[in-house]
Amino acid sequence: MKDLSIRYLERLSELYPTIAAASTEVINLEAILNLPKGTEHFLTDIHGEYEAFSHVLKNGSGAVRRKVNEVFHNTLSNEDKQSLATLIYYPKEKMNQVLKEKKDPEDWYKITLYRLIQVCKCAASKYTRSKVRKALPSEFAYVIEELIVEKEEGIDKESYYNAIIKTIIRVGRAEEFIVALCQLIQRLVVDHLHIVGDIYDRGPGPHIIMDKLMKYHSIDIQWGNHDVLWMGAAAGQISCIANVIRICARYGNLDILEDGYGINLLPLATFALNVYGDDPCACFQLKGGGNCSIDEREMNVKLHKAISIIQFKAEGQLIMRHPEFKLEKRNLLHRIDFAKGTIVLDGKEYELLDKNFPTVNPAAPYAFTEQEEEIIRRLERAFLNCEKLQQHMKFLLAKGSLYKVYNGNLLYHGCVPLNADGTLKEVEIYGKKYKGKALYEVLDSYVRKSFVAVNAEEKRRGKDLMWYIWLHENSPLFGKAKMATFERYFLADKETHQEGKNPYYRLLEKEEVTDRILEEFGLPAEESHIINGHVPVKTKNGESPVKCGGKVLIIDGGFSKAYQRETGIAGYTLIYNSYGLILAAHEPFESTEAAIQKGSDIHSESIVVKRVSQRKLVGDTDIGKDIKEKIGDLEQLLEAYRSGVLVERFHSV
Repeated sequence: MKDLSIRYLERLSELYPTIAAASTEVINLEAILNLPKGTEHFLTDIHGEYEAFSHVLKNGSGAVRRKVNEVFHNTLSNEDKQSLATLIYYPKEKMNQVLKEKKDPEDWYKITLYRLIQVCKCAASKYTRSKVRKALPSEFAYVIEELIVEKEEGIDKESYYNAIIKTIIRVGRAEEFIVALCQLIQRLVVDHLHIVGDIYDRGPGPHIIMDKLMKYHSIDIQWGNHDVLWMGAAAGQISCIANVIRICARYGNLDILEDGYGINLLPLATFALNVYGDDPCACFQLKGGGNCSIDEREMNVKLHKAISIIQFKAEGQLIMRHPEFKLEKRNLLHRIDFAKGTIVLDGKEYELLDKNFPTVNPAAPYAFTEQEEEIIRRLERAFLNCEKLQQHMKFLLAKGSLYKVYNGNLLYHGCVPLNADGTLKEVEIYGKKYKGKALYEVLDSYVRKSFVAVNAEEKRRGKDLMWYIWLHENSPLFGKAKMATFERYFLADKETHQEGKNPYYRLLEKEEVTDRILEEFGLPAEESHIINGHVPVKTKNGESPVKCGGKVLIIDGGFSKAYQRETGIAGYTLIYNSYGLILAAHEPFESTEAAIQKGSDIHSESIVVKRVSQRKLVGDTDIGKDIKEKIGDLEQLLEAYRSGVLVERFHSV
């Protein structure tokens, strides 16, 4: 039997059949190692806010504007630079606005094309010509490549360059060419995108965000608890389905399900109107949906209550089915005194704000009525058979995970469960105990099993564990003592609403705790960072997203409008380029229309978290490590050719 290393080299020789081919590849790879590191863009807790997300994606958290400033310095006014940046974000819309005011657009086309080409050249300078070529729009690939690699040296070359621009305008392709250049700049300014959880819930457009992410050139996703909730719903887990519908109802976003995913809610709405027709459902008023008619709003609050009761029943059954989850205290329906309209929690009696429970049988409070059972089965089939939802979930599975280690940064959405003393908390999952990295990995494996496992029991366990991940105190994606959904609806006492955070959030400033987490995931304590979201940073109260001297960066500042009153800003994002880490604190986004009409960008305050003394190169990154390994393999191949162990594969002509 051949040595494995020889067999590997034989396979490699199929790709590089000659000394010349292998040598050329080594030269190319060595050159790539010395290019500047590509820019990484980190976003988290988007929560369905499509417009603000789309704008931040287009402007690269200020990276596009920084590139414009880098190219033009003081040669353009701030107004002209902002106008150019807005054009790059929204080329079609901005052109429509500008050209209405231009009697002779040719001059504007010419000036704009020259400016965009300069920005494009600057953005492309960090990449190999091969990588830039792959990013070029096919329609204009040859022309753009000629323009952005042209050095403008010599009269002949300058004439050639100018002739291309003039011809583009003369043949009526200037507008299409400008759009292509703007999209290419957006593509080149950010090399890789990290979404650190919670694409779904609260805002109106998570399905639109998912469509956009599926087209993005380079991306990874760390699932948030809201994302896993939707994954559970797509897998047909009833408690997850009920939670998804309830949250959409609560925030006035049932259109996401009905129009975005084509899920029929009419049976549920009909049931709600029949059962709660005379019930004002005062505790179930919506937090959004301001454009609804009075009748539509009334129907939605009734649906909101109907699905909430179904959720409490479904969760109660799940908790009884899994005593190992140790969530008996969260089963609350049987604690209600329906005659008095009160509930006893932790030995204290509370009066309920809503005492109408027509579908709850006090003798069997977690049992579904016949109508509820039918509705649940229909909803389960609708979620399982929704093609678009299943496509989105497959994308989350393919590009996502519970955590990621990338270029010296540890990315996860919520927390690493800790004990009060800062040590890693041991958590039992189906009879075995896990902590730290192992806990993340076993939960990740069960999420995947819920979609692909052949064994029916393992598949069911995976589906139920996604609900666990959504709200359990030991879930690294939740990390709170309880999810007080029932209390927030039915009890006035604010103390019952408190959810209590895992010690992780209190101990983040302790360097020994942060170092322990980094080392648990295989990262050196020095020069590494933890990047996560989940808990909004209350900037208006003086809270900083930068913890532990810059080792921990919490970048949830409130993309969701529902959080902005609490946080005072509209989200943190992070840029990691070859010069260091830049944190951007965003003010609320006015609208896409305002961005186009008035050139109003999201005002962002940039904070340099870390500036490197020496510019980082590709060779300093994880991709660089892979390239170095490949160079080592190719050098072994060259040695095998030159020593006669392998023979070059010359192909006859």
